Amino acid sequence: MIHDYPFDPANGHTLEQLLAVRGPEEPAGFKEFWEETYKLVRAMTPTYFIERELWSPNAGERIYRIRVKNWDNTEFVMTIARPEKSLGGLVIGQGYGNPAGPMTSEFGLTTAFACVRGLGLSQCKDIPWTADRHVLHGIQSKETYILRGVITDQWMTASVLLDMFPDTADNLNYRGASMGGGMGALLLPWDARFKAAWLDVPTFGAAIRFDYESVGSGEACRLYLLEHPEARSVLAWFDASAAAKYIRIPVCVSPAKFDPCVAPVGQFSVANAVPEQYKTLFIRDTGHFAATESDKRKAERMKAWCQAVFTAKDKAAAARQKQS
Repeated sequence: MIHDYPFDPANGHTLEQLLAVRGPEEPAGFKEFWEETYKLVRAMTPTYFIERELWSPNAGERIYRIRVKNWDNTEFVMTIARPEKSLGGLVIGQGYGNPAGPMTSEFGLTTAFACVRGLGLSQCKDIPWTADRHVLHGIQSKETYILRGVITDQWMTASVLLDMFPDTADNLNYRGASMGGGMGALLLPWDARFKAAWLDVPTFGAAIRFDYESVGSGEACRLYLLEHPEARSVLAWFDASAAAKYIRIPVCVSPAKFDPCVAPVGQFSVANAVPEQYKTLFIRDTGHFAATESDKRKAERMKAWCQAVFTAKDKAAAARQKQS
C-alpha cells in the first residue's frame, strides 16, 4: 500500500504471521468479572424516556431518540429505528468517530444505536470526549475503567430495545466496526440474548498491539504505557481476544492486513480467538484506509452474510451456507 505514515500500518507481518497471532493468558477471574458486570445491568429494570421522535428517510419507519439511565446512574442517549415490518433486532456498536446519529434501520431489523457514555450525544462534563483521552479515562482500576462502562451501556441498549419492542427478543443481533467491533467481542460472550454478530476491524485486541505505532485510540494507550507500565494489568481485563474465545454464536469477523488506526496484530488476535465452528472470516486488505477493489467486493459479501444470517431462524445453518 502506498502511504505516507512514518510507521508500517501492516505491523511488518505477513498474512501467515497475522493468522498465527494469539493473545496472552487472561487474568485469573476474567470470566467471572465480566459475568458479574453483566448481572449488574440485567438486575436493573430499564429506566428511560423517549425525548422525541425524529424524521426518517424511509417510508413507514419510525425513529426514536431515547435518554437512558444505566446501573451506575450514568446517562446516555440512544436511538431506535423501527421499520414498518420488523424481522428482529440489531444493536450497532459505535466507533470513535463520535457520531451523533440517528441511524436508520438495517437488514429489516429494528435497529438500536447508542452513543456510549462520554461520546456523541452522550457527552458530559465528567468524561473526556476526544478518543485519546476517553480511552484512558478511569484506567486506574478495572472497576473504574471507561470500557467497563461503555460495555454496560451496550447491554443496557439491548435491554431498552427489548423492553420497547419485545418481538425482537427471538432474533437479536449485533454489528460493530473498529471500537464497535472490539466492544462486540467483549460483550457478546456473556449475553445470551444475542444470536449472531459481525465484528469489523475490531479494536482492543491482545497487548501485542502496544508494540506498534498507530494513529488511533490505541496509540494513546501505547504512549501512556511507556510512562505507566502498571496500567497493563488493568488493560488485560479488557482484552477483546481473551473474551472472543468464549463466543458461542455465529460471528462474521473481518480483520484488516493494513490499518493505520487499529494495529492489524490486535485485530487478528480477536479474529483468531473466535472458535472456528462459530466463525466466518473475511480478511480485508485495508482498514481505516482507502478500500481496494477486492475489499469493495468483500464488503458486499459481508453485507450479504449479515442479511442472510441476521434474518434466518437457523443462524448456524445460514452461516455455514454463506461461508461455503
